[in-house]
Amino acid sequence: MKEVALVAEKRDIGKKETKAVRNSGYVPGNYYAHGDVNINIKAKPISLRPIVYTSLTRVINLQVEGDSDKLCFLKEVKFDPVSDQIMHFDLQGIKKDQKITFEVPFKLIGQPIGVRQGGKFMQTLHKIKVTCLPKDMVESIDADITHLEMGSILYLKELNTENLEIDLIGDTVIARVSRPRGGVAGEEDTKKG
Repeated sequence: MKEVALVAEKRDIGKKETKAVRNSGYVPGNYYAHGDVNINIKAKPISLRPIVYTSLTRVINLQVEGDSDKLCFLKEVKFDPVSDQIMHFDLQGIKKDQKITFEVPFKLIGQPIGVRQGGKFMQTLHKIKVTCLPKDMVESIDADITHLEMGSILYLKELNTENLEIDLIGDTVIARVSRPRGGVAGEEDTKKG
């Protein structure tokens, strides 16, 4: 899994202090981990881009002056509803021997055969919550969808989720290729030939 460095500074807490942090061009945030001291931090918005504006899960190497580097991941981010700017972020620390729960996106690879035959592709599940040890963390769960024919369904049980604990059943639908309404695509083509 790719590791991303994030340089942050410690900050004071309180409404006035948080407002001052934002006015100075920083984004307030928190680092927390089970059995570790919580740290109130601030970071430049540009340094948060690689971890916020991606669908992949990233391990973050948090570097705070006066502290040892800490491994963590983005647990939550809040945006301004009007300007869509990052308003706050939370980082959860990672301990090698403790399982963590986080969301992982599905990365679908290829174009289904059924779409080339006139079917309509629909992804019904984009992310999934998983629990695992840090060594088993993944950026995404990849799935080759080129084999999906018209009327085919891709189920969760067909994907490689080894070492990942998932609360959903194996028959959960990830994606499907449905037939177009009003008949079978390609029917006219076969009659002409």
